[in-house]
Amino acid sequence: MRKILILFSLILISGTLYSQTISIGSKLHGESRLLAEIMAQTIEQNTDLTVKRRLGLGGTLICFEALRTAEIDIYPEYTGTALTAILHRDAVGLSTDEVASQVSDGLKTEYSIIAGKSFGFNNTYVIVARPGLELTKLSDLKNRTDLKPGFSNEFIERSDGFIGLNKYYNLGLEKPRGIDHGLAYKALSEKQIDLTDAYSTDGRLSNYNFQLLTDDQKFFPPYYAIPLINENTAAEYPEILKALKKLEGILDEKTMQQLNYAYEVEHKPLTEVANIFLTAKGIISEKPGTISVHPLLRQLIEHIELTFLATLLAILLAVPLAIYISNKKRIAGFFLAATGVLQTIPSLALLGFMIPLFGIGFTPAIIALFLYALLPILRNTYTGLNATDPLLIEAGRAMGMTKTQILIQVRLPLAMDTIMAGIRTALIINIGTATLAAFIGAGGLGESIITGITLNDNALILRGAIPAAILALVADQGMALVEKAVRPKGIAEV
Repeated sequence: MRKILILFSLILISGTLYSQTISIGSKLHGESRLLAEIMAQTIEQNTDLTVKRRLGLGGTLICFEALRTAEIDIYPEYTGTALTAILHRDAVGLSTDEVASQVSDGLKTEYSIIAGKSFGFNNTYVIVARPGLELTKLSDLKNRTDLKPGFSNEFIERSDGFIGLNKYYNLGLEKPRGIDHGLAYKALSEKQIDLTDAYSTDGRLSNYNFQLLTDDQKFFPPYYAIPLINENTAAEYPEILKALKKLEGILDEKTMQQLNYAYEVEHKPLTEVANIFLTAKGIISEKPGTISVHPLLRQLIEHIELTFLATLLAILLAVPLAIYISNKKRIAGFFLAATGVLQTIPSLALLGFMIPLFGIGFTPAIIALFLYALLPILRNTYTGLNATDPLLIEAGRAMGMTKTQILIQVRLPLAMDTIMAGIRTALIINIGTATLAAFIGAGGLGESIITGITLNDNALILRGAIPAAILALVADQGMALVEKAVRPKGIAEV
C-alpha cells in the first residue's frame, strides 16, 4: 500500500512539474524572435516556470491562431497589426493611445487574450526604394506604373498594407507579386525590384543605401510592440504578468535596431543578444543553460520522425485500401482521384488548413505529410496488383488456390517492385515537404532553412538544405536495399 501511495505521489509531482511549462512563440522575422527570447529569459529567471520556445511559426494569423487555441501561451505582436489584421478595424487617424485601448479591449472581449504593455518602441512599416528613382515620400508613388514593386506577401494582403495604402494615397498601382521579406533587400540592391516594405527598426537597413519614403499623409498606424498572453495562462500563472512588467518601456527604436543588427547582420546567437541586453538592464543575472544536443542533430531527428512516421502511417492505410479496391474499378477511381486532389494542394496551404483543426506542431505536420504520401503508395500498389498476368491467376485457381492465397502468393509478390517504388517516392517527397513543417512549429531541418532565408544567411540555409538532401539520398538507397530484400527470389533471378 505504501509503495502504491509513493508511486501515486510521484505521478502527481511529475504532472505538476510538467504543468509548469509554458510556450512562447514568434513570427518568422528576426525582431519577433528576439522579443520572444527576451520574454523567455525574463520569465525563466524571474519565475519558477520553464519556457518552451516555438520560434518562427509564420505570419500573424498562424501565431494568433496558435495563441487562441492555447498551442502557445505568449507571443510578441504589434498594436497596429493587432487592430487591423486580427480585429479587422480601421486604424487610420487613431492616436497611439486609441489604438492601444481598442486592441486591449477588443482582444480581451472577442478572444480572451490579454494585450500587455508596450516594450516601448514603435516599429512602423516603411516603404523603401532604391536610389535614383526621384522618390522621397509615399505620395510620389502616384501613377508610377514604371516601377517594379516587390512587397512581402503579408503586406500585400493587409488592410494596413498595400491594399489600404494604394487606396488611401490613390496611387493607382496594380497589385504586385509577393516576395519573401528575407529576400527583398537583396533583390532591391540588385535592381530586380524598385520598392519593398520594411520595418523601421530593421537592423539591416543600415547596410544599404536605400531611400526611405516619408509617410507624408500619415497612413500607417502606430505599431508598438506588445506581448499577447492567453488569458487562461495568465490566470494560472499570474507571476508571468509580474515578470513581463519588467519589460515595459524598456526598449526604444534605436536600441531595438541595434539588437536586430547584432542578430540579423552580425549573426550573433539569439540567446546571447537577448542575454547581454537583459543583463545590462539588471533584469536577469545568469546566462541561459546550454543545450546538450546540437540544434542540427535535434532538427535531423525531428525530420526523420516526421517523414518516416507519416510514411509508415500512409503504408498502413494505402496498401490495404489498394488491395480492397484492386477489383472494384468504380470505387478505385474515386479513391485515386481523391488522393490525387490532395496531392495538388500546395504544401503551405495544406499546413495552414491543419491549424484550425489540429493546432500547430507535430500532429498537424504528421497528418499533412501522411496525406501527401497516400497517392504514390495507393496508385503504385493498385497498378502493381492489376498488372498481374491473368494467366497466372487462372493457373492459381486451377491449382485450387483461394483468392487470399492468390493475393498473398502470386499478386503481391509480383507487384512488390511497383509497391516499393511507390513507397520510395512517397518517402522522398515527404523528406522535401517536411522542411515546410517548421512554419507551424513542427521542427525539422526546415527551421534552419527558414531562419536562414529570413536572416539572409546562406550558411544557415545550407545547414538545413544539405542534411535534407543527404537524408533523401540515404533514405532512397536504404529503401532500395529493403526492396531487394523483400523481392521474391524467383523474380530476382529473372
